[in-house]
Amino acid sequence: QVQLVESGGGLVQAGGSLRLSCAASGRIFSSVAMGWFRQAPGKEREFVASISWNGGSTYYADAVKGRFTISRDNAKNTVYLQMNSLKPEDTAVYYCAAARWAAVTIQTYEYDYWGQGTQVTVSS
Repeated sequence: QVQLVESGGGLVQAGGSLRLSCAASGRIFSSVAMGWFRQAPGKEREFVASISWNGGSTYYADAVKGRFTISRDNAKNTVYLQMNSLKPEDTAVYYCAAARWAAVTIQTYEYDYWGQGTQVTVSS
């Protein structure tokens, strides 16, 4: 069993930065890939970024490539999402999730555990 708790969301102006954190409990954290997803009002949840079990591989949605960076610290059971050059269209609830296996994946159904989400609002 894995429990995930996100933090670091908030209100920021366009062009600003935020760093999201996701603290995980459970022994499997260091052996599975982690991902960040987001859901804006009236829209489906969408993939943002994924990182492999050891941080050796990452993958990003085109919409955030070059602006967001996913990283992890297995010693701290924590995954991060550094978000730079934020845009109003990045406004959403951001969720971290633990995958079923070690490799990066963009598929929502391949993530078994989810956090409660943290709100990110970018003003224009």
